[in-house]
Amino acid sequence: MALDTRRVSPQGSGRTPARPPVQPVARKRRRDRTRSVLNVVAIVFALIWVFPIYWMINTAFKTANDYQTFTPSFVPRHPTFGNFTSAIHVLNFGDDLRNSLILTISAVIFSIFFGFMGALAIARFRFAGRKIFIFVVMIVQMLPMAVMIVPMYRILSDLNMTDSLTGVIVVYIGLILPYTVWTLRGFIINVPRELDEAALVDGCSRWQTFYRIILPLVGPGLVATSVFGFIQIWNEWLVIATVNHANDKGNLMVWLVNQSSLRGTAWGPMMAGAILTSIPVVILFLAIQRHIATGLTAGAVKG
Repeated sequence: MALDTRRVSPQGSGRTPARPPVQPVARKRRRDRTRSVLNVVAIVFALIWVFPIYWMINTAFKTANDYQTFTPSFVPRHPTFGNFTSAIHVLNFGDDLRNSLILTISAVIFSIFFGFMGALAIARFRFAGRKIFIFVVMIVQMLPMAVMIVPMYRILSDLNMTDSLTGVIVVYIGLILPYTVWTLRGFIINVPRELDEAALVDGCSRWQTFYRIILPLVGPGLVATSVFGFIQIWNEWLVIATVNHANDKGNLMVWLVNQSSLRGTAWGPMMAGAILTSIPVVILFLAIQRHIATGLTAGAVKG
């Protein structure tokens, strides 16, 4: 007698056919469709993000007749470099460029030095108030600059440090120092303490252990933190516009804002000036992008 191989339902009433296996080809097609949709969405977002940059470059190479017309043109009809020449010869461009370099380099160097010392103390030593200090660093990092700008101005005014680059440098150091301490702390924690102990056993002093063991291993983190501080200070406008009112004590961001007035805006030279102010950041990023990627991933393990 032949056996009935059909499946019986759990309730015991009736028989249900076996479910056909899912075809691998169908699943692959679904994954491909999902991936295609996500790629299209990513491309759309990328175009939306890149378009303002493209329009800035497009306007920088247009003549005044081209960018003042009501009909926009996506390609310059008569490309010109005259806007870049006009931007360079605008009043205070050279002074503000020099001030931006002085402010940015000085603030980054001092903040990296003091931040690294503070991060090393937090990561390697135990002292009274250590947790409170870490908590204060986090709180200061969360505060928006608009909240602190008035107290900072009052303090600098009492110290007669307004309308000077020194006062702005002090504010910039305090601006990026909390982030520097917090970030470098994560990099230093990732360096095993056993390396310090091995160096001390081999006869190294604390200072030699610092610059021969810890400093080379934290190098990528220093690069990544320095680049973040450089970009933040280079693009800063609120502090220096509030603290300094002298025409020769601004930076390039103040210079860009001053190109727009009640008389109108020369969009061609302004966009050319925006490109010129972006070049140092782009060059710096392209020069050390490998170290930036290494530094951003090195401090993300623990800490």
